[in-house]
Amino acid sequence: MAEVATAVLAALSAVASGVIALPLGVRIEHQYKRPVMITADLVRCTVLASIPVAMAFDGLTFTQLCAVGVLQTAASVAFDAASGAHLKALVLSDHRLRANSLFETTNWVTVSAGPPVGGLLIGMLGAAATLVVDALSFLGSALGIRRIREPEPTPPKRSAASHLGRDIASGWQYLLRHPGLRPLFFNAFLFGGSIMMTSPLMAVFMLDDLGLAPWQYGLALGLPCLGGVLGSRLTPLLTRRFGQRRILLLSGVARTLWTILLPLTPSGVLGVVVIVAADFGLLFSAGVFGPSFTTYRMAATPDAFMSRVATSWSVGSKTCQAIFMIAGGLIAAATGVRGALLIAGLLCMASALLLPWRKARDSAGLVPAPATEATVSPTTDSSSA
Repeated sequence: MAEVATAVLAALSAVASGVIALPLGVRIEHQYKRPVMITADLVRCTVLASIPVAMAFDGLTFTQLCAVGVLQTAASVAFDAASGAHLKALVLSDHRLRANSLFETTNWVTVSAGPPVGGLLIGMLGAAATLVVDALSFLGSALGIRRIREPEPTPPKRSAASHLGRDIASGWQYLLRHPGLRPLFFNAFLFGGSIMMTSPLMAVFMLDDLGLAPWQYGLALGLPCLGGVLGSRLTPLLTRRFGQRRILLLSGVARTLWTILLPLTPSGVLGVVVIVAADFGLLFSAGVFGPSFTTYRMAATPDAFMSRVATSWSVGSKTCQAIFMIAGGLIAAATGVRGALLIAGLLCMASALLLPWRKARDSAGLVPAPATEATVSPTTDSSSA
């Protein structure tokens, strides 16, 4: 029953991100980005804080959890859409790779420290108090953004002849017609979906099939995240040495080679070593790929489409990941956990075929911004991918 409820929550969140966040992407495009980010943080703080309040009065329901999941996902998509455009507007192109590398490092530090700290807080304070701390973290984020003193550039004005449906479609059209972004978009679908397919299965696999102790499970989750930290910190150096296109492709391939090892994991201490090594290699490669990809997408997307492209990307990825997670549970029920992990590993490796292998035909470095929003036809590719 718990597995079904989790799947429903994931599916509802994905659907909501499409229904709510896609129109938001259009609105965000023509708004100052900092207030959008602050509002998204405050929404996430409020909806998370509502859970311990309901628990205190013994009134928490599954309906409330669904509503929290929906609003949390929509706010996260809105925040990400605004933050990418905000970063591009404030950071010069020559410094974007380093900035994205620092953001990626921060993300991996958070992912690495989050599970053990969360487990410690739950053990010491309980689940309700831990959710309060999580909610307050979003409040802290909003206050931090509020302290930024650099003025934002004026956002592009919305045309009087614009139409919400056409504006949403134009973002998707730009993304799907761009010869570099399109393959990366479908690569993200298959890679991210197969990784998320393994996520709930690994808990069952490690604790039940392999019989690992809880501390070994926590170690196998947290330690490999240091690979993401290391990879993201090395990205600027590797890019200067080998070039952005080569690093994007090499790290894109390297991150697909590790999950195939998971279904072969033996039990005992050796199993922990195999899992940690495989996840470390995966996250190191992903840590290199992330800043390279984000920097390329910024360069390849005109300012007038940054929020819409980011929203479309996020909505598509979250929806795909929810589908893969549900499919993973069904496959595991039919073939066993190892069988499902094997299929996920093969799909992950297949995602390398969807990288932008065709060399760029344009050496300008950026796709020219369209003259009007209604006539977007990106026929040239960036030199970086």
